[in-house]
Amino acid sequence: MNANVASGAALTVADIEHLDFGKQDGLLPAIIEDPAGAVRMLGYMNREALRETFARGRVVFYSRSRRRLWEKGETSGNTLQFISACTDCDRDALLITARPTGPVCHLGTPGCFGQTRAPLAFLSELEAIIAQRIAARPEGSYTARLYGEGVTRMAQKVGEEGLEVALAAAVESEQKLLAESADLIYHLALLLASRGLSLEQVSAELQARHAAAG
Repeated sequence: MNANVASGAALTVADIEHLDFGKQDGLLPAIIEDPAGAVRMLGYMNREALRETFARGRVVFYSRSRRRLWEKGETSGNTLQFISACTDCDRDALLITARPTGPVCHLGTPGCFGQTRAPLAFLSELEAIIAQRIAARPEGSYTARLYGEGVTRMAQKVGEEGLEVALAAAVESEQKLLAESADLIYHLALLLASRGLSLEQVSAELQARHAAAG
């Protein structure tokens, strides 16, 4: 085993051969979490499935019943966009961070462990919904229309919503403040998406500032 494959560290393709696939007939349990840290499902991966996950940028499992690889969403369209993978201290289990593009459970729920979610987890779902609207451009979609009007218009909306938040904080009710804040976050998420950025990166920036400040 490669001592340099540390638990919690992001795996690379080169690390795959140093994972312990020997304990469970060549398979590793793979826990799927979204960027907000909510656990969505459990699957299994062999070496090839993990390699394909890196190669495709979408999560690929090994089906024990069908005895073949299967990409999550290959029939439903509800894929898992791969972000990163890490292993545990024994290198015989995986934690995969992925962004869902729709319900993860075959029952149509966000995850296979019920509706329990991490705090702020819906922000990740919101970004997935925005990405779907941008890609599909469904008729009547406000998101698609605003995105089509360009970055300048989206930036203008963020400015308008920011002012609405400030006014609500000064003279309106708490519920009005919450409503205007929701509008602001939505429009900010859309603006970030238009530039290839995400709320997760905003969170990382805040975390880095906190760490730098001590």
